[in-house]
Amino acid sequence: MSLIKATDLGVRHGGAAVLEHIDFNIEKGEIVTIVGPNGSGKSTLVRALIGLEPAASGAVTRARGLRIGYVPQRLHIDAGLPMTVRRFLSLPSRVSDSDAEAALARTGVPGLGSRQMAALSGGQFQRVLLARALLSRPDILILDEPTQGLDQPGTAAFYRLIEEVRAETGAAVLMVSHDLHVVMSSSDRVICLNGHICCEGTPQVVSAAPEYRALFGLGTGGAFALYQHHHDHDHDHDHGHGHDHTHPHHLDHEGEKAGHA
Repeated sequence: MSLIKATDLGVRHGGAAVLEHIDFNIEKGEIVTIVGPNGSGKSTLVRALIGLEPAASGAVTRARGLRIGYVPQRLHIDAGLPMTVRRFLSLPSRVSDSDAEAALARTGVPGLGSRQMAALSGGQFQRVLLARALLSRPDILILDEPTQGLDQPGTAAFYRLIEEVRAETGAAVLMVSHDLHVVMSSSDRVICLNGHICCEGTPQVVSAAPEYRALFGLGTGGAFALYQHHHDHDHDHDHGHGHDHTHPHHLDHEGEKAGHA
């Protein structure tokens, strides 16, 4: 059974369609990366999948008892509000000192418990958010643009950490990429979203799709798999998108994971 499944999902903000005809599922242990331009509905899709956005049409189903670890796109903590890392990790449910320290150590920031959240660097802040998400022992980690504000080495290190966490815990990972040219090399599937699903598949297979060739450049090794993107259909601002929404370009061929030597 899928951990999360969307069937013909549509979401509207006011009178405007933000997402239309979304069919999506994620299975245990998968890493799925969502890419797309600004305003394409990536964050809206994530919020709909976890129940924070109502569906205007279609449905979202989640496995019974599903534990979700969520790292939001933005989390503002007032610099004038005293909030230590240790206290933050116990919101909303208190965790033991040993569990808190183990989570911080696992995400590469041991010993930060007494530090103020507002004093953390961008990379430290994101790793603390991840530590908090892991404390729920999630079946799925959902990360909405988690590397926003990080430089390329910091981004690469964070992606490697996510790979390690998946390997150790078996949790599925749903990752939204804010860098349109970056996809995790270990992704099992990549989904290109622009109000609807344009195309999807493994990174290597997607790289051969006409929709991808213009958008993405040449690759780098390690944690990044960059691929080229060509859109051979037009996207207008009201999601008219230029082709039949009910027939996304679904690429389900087998291929090696891009980015590996």
